[in-house]
Amino acid sequence: MLKIKNINFSYGANNDEYDLKNINLHIKKGEVILLCGGSGCGKTTLTRLINGLIPNFFEGSIQGQITINNIPINEIPIYETAKMIGSVFQNPRSQFFNVDTNSELVFGCENMGLPVEEIENRLHEVISTFDIHNLLNKSIFKLSGGEKQKIACASVSACKPQILLLDEPSSNLDSRSTWDLRKLISIWKNRGNTVIIAEHRLYFLNDLIDRIIFMKDGEIHKELNKDEVISMDTESFLHLGLRPLSLEDLSKNQEDFSPKPDNLDTPLNLTNFKYTYGKEIAIDIESLQVPQNEIIAIIGENGAGKSTFARCLCGLEGKCKGLLEKEGKTLGDKERLKISYMVMQDVNHQIFTESVLDEILLSMEDDEAIGKAEEILKNLDLLHLKETHPMALSGGQKQRVAIGGAIASKKEIIIFDEPTSGLDLKHMREVATNIKELQKKGITIFIISHDMELILECCSHVLLFKKGKVVDNYTLDDTGEEKLKKFFIENI
Repeated sequence: MLKIKNINFSYGANNDEYDLKNINLHIKKGEVILLCGGSGCGKTTLTRLINGLIPNFFEGSIQGQITINNIPINEIPIYETAKMIGSVFQNPRSQFFNVDTNSELVFGCENMGLPVEEIENRLHEVISTFDIHNLLNKSIFKLSGGEKQKIACASVSACKPQILLLDEPSSNLDSRSTWDLRKLISIWKNRGNTVIIAEHRLYFLNDLIDRIIFMKDGEIHKELNKDEVISMDTESFLHLGLRPLSLEDLSKNQEDFSPKPDNLDTPLNLTNFKYTYGKEIAIDIESLQVPQNEIIAIIGENGAGKSTFARCLCGLEGKCKGLLEKEGKTLGDKERLKISYMVMQDVNHQIFTESVLDEILLSMEDDEAIGKAEEILKNLDLLHLKETHPMALSGGQKQRVAIGGAIASKKEIIIFDEPTSGLDLKHMREVATNIKELQKKGITIFIISHDMELILECCSHVLLFKKGKVVDNYTLDDTGEEKLKKFFIENI
């Protein structure tokens, strides 16, 4: 069905350094193919070649050919390619064309010129399949990251393409939504659709994958069939630098956290943290006590209020009149803004400069800034990209640049909103290491995350959110680890 033959590709006109090299791949109808490998290995570039974004939107030098049913993809208009291939990008916001969910769900079908009755039938079908009744008639701008991902998947599915191409589809999804995604992929597979997934988190794809294509440095480094995948244990995946296919065997990192400075023994006390969107209550916390100088995981389903709480905590939401008591001082939103730093879920909102190095320097003041900035980049495996424009980076690389800015800021409270979204195993662990180094400097860290692997790697405390309230507040000891696993594994 899909044949990739002798593909070499480089962005721009430089043929000396190819971004993809010697790619040969034959994908059959109905297969579920996993593209995996480290950040920057070429997964996203390969997906852009398959769905026609290269060369229609991303220019470069191409050698070789890609065909679907013997039709050369790189020689036909992209609107013809879109009839055969449906794509869901890592950042679903980048593919929306409407401001409300209902219009977005039928947008592709309307562009195809389908009859009104057929469009309505397809709309009802995807609403039922995705179980997204609660997302109808809503503003796109008021959806959480995971809810946007659901709408993107549903709108693409409504067009009924032969091939579904998903780029990091689980990156912003909670555990329940990840399970919903798995069910959808299973439905596509049972219908005979071909599904190609570029992904770092693998556990939700267990038993669905027909082949793993492992990429490294722009080449296909290894190909594994279904039987080979099933026979691999967790250590085999870790040896390849891949995340495991199961969460069952994971356990908390036993590394001791550094002793707290004497002045940080007192907890943080939050009172009257309340926030509404119109008439809808988003945050409703009368009082909350959390340990200071700890790494605190904030978990919960999409739409539970986690990101809104983070914005209120760091003082970005002036309508929230909540107070934070820290070391005997009571801090309102303006005072909290001075001592807090937040790495947003969509890091494109906080990238401002024209080079990776300048982005780190933006958060620094002292005379030795360049040397310290380069050390931060080295620890995040970004030093070789220091002169690169941040917007030219992959999603995972941008995420690490934003984390570098947080490290450089020297704030007393740092909040990370999904810091490992789009990161491979190696870079997830590097981020965890850097976060633990921040904690050792007396900084209190909050991490909003759907990534159980990250939480077990570096967190010491957990807050569970539900409908804007904290419904559980516990230390990540042995008992807490069982609670955490129950939350994640029972939902997937």
